[in-house]
Amino acid sequence: MSVSKASIADLSEILTLVNITYRGESSTKGWTNENSFIGGDIRVDEEALTTYLTNPDICILKYTDANRQIIGCVNLHKKEGKVHLGMFAVNPELQSAGIGSTLLKAAEVHAKEVNCKVINLTVIAGRDELIRYYERRNYINTGNSFPFPIEHHRFGIPLKEVILMEMEKSIE
Repeated sequence: MSVSKASIADLSEILTLVNITYRGESSTKGWTNENSFIGGDIRVDEEALTTYLTNPDICILKYTDANRQIIGCVNLHKKEGKVHLGMFAVNPELQSAGIGSTLLKAAEVHAKEVNCKVINLTVIAGRDELIRYYERRNYINTGNSFPFPIEHHRFGIPLKEVILMEMEKSIE
C-alpha cells in the first residue's frame, strides 16, 4: 500500500472512487456521506477531473492497495499561499482503516513541499461526524461559511439549504 501522485492515466479509477464515496447507494457503506444533504450520483465529472489532473497548481494524491487499485484520494490545490484540500475520498467499504489519516498526513507533507503552512477545506455544516473527524486532526473552524454552489447542478442538487464551513490547520 502506498501514496503517490495521480496522473491522467488514473482518471477513470478516481472518477469512480469519488462518485461512489460521496453519492448514491454505495456511499452508505461508509461511515460518512452526503446523501441527506445533496442528491444525485455525481460528485465530480470527467471534465472537471481532467482539469484537476492537468492543472500544475493541483496535486491529486492516490492511495493504492497491494493490487495497485486506487482506494483513496485527495485533491490538493495550492492557492493564495495555502493548500486547499478537497475531493477527499476513501472507498466506503474500507473506511475506518487508517487510509484517510494516511492521506491527510501525506497532504501535510505535500503542503510543506510547496511551501505552504496552512491547509484549508470546506465541509458541509451539519455533517457533525465529519467535522469532529477533522477537529481530532487539529483542523479548526475559521468562522467563514459559504452557500453550496447551485448556479448549476453539475455536482449534485441540494436537498435542503447547504452551507459549507471553512476549516483550516496550521502545519509546521
